[in-house]
Amino acid sequence: MKIAIIAHDGKKEDMVQFLNKNKSILLQDKIKLIATGTTGSKEDNAGFKVKKMLSGALGGDAQIAGRVAEGKTKMVLFFKDPLSSHAHESDVNMLLRVCDVHNVPLAKMSQRHNYFRML
Repeated sequence: MKIAIIAHDGKKEDMVQFLNKNKSILLQDKIKLIATGTTGSKEDNAGFKVKKMLSGALGGDAQIAGRVAEGKTKMVLFFKDPLSSHAHESDVNMLLRVCDVHNVPLAKMSQRHNYFRML
């Protein structure tokens, strides 16, 4: 299963903590990670193999939305920072809509949640 993990700058530390907490699940052979550019670099540094798209501001969110629409990505975990504005907010909204249209699970994450208990 391909899982997209996206984190706004103010949530990247929370994302890394989540990855480390769920390492045994995320490192399984059946799990493949993709991410926007800067988020993917943080995931690499934490010891995860990840396919990096463009930075979100340069079209990475749109690339992931395209993969969702094509059926290539089966889940999106989004560490969204509600307290900051983003120039590419329209791309973020498009990604959220595409997940809804294609019935792909989308979790807007916070550090204290552990959605992998449901898998």
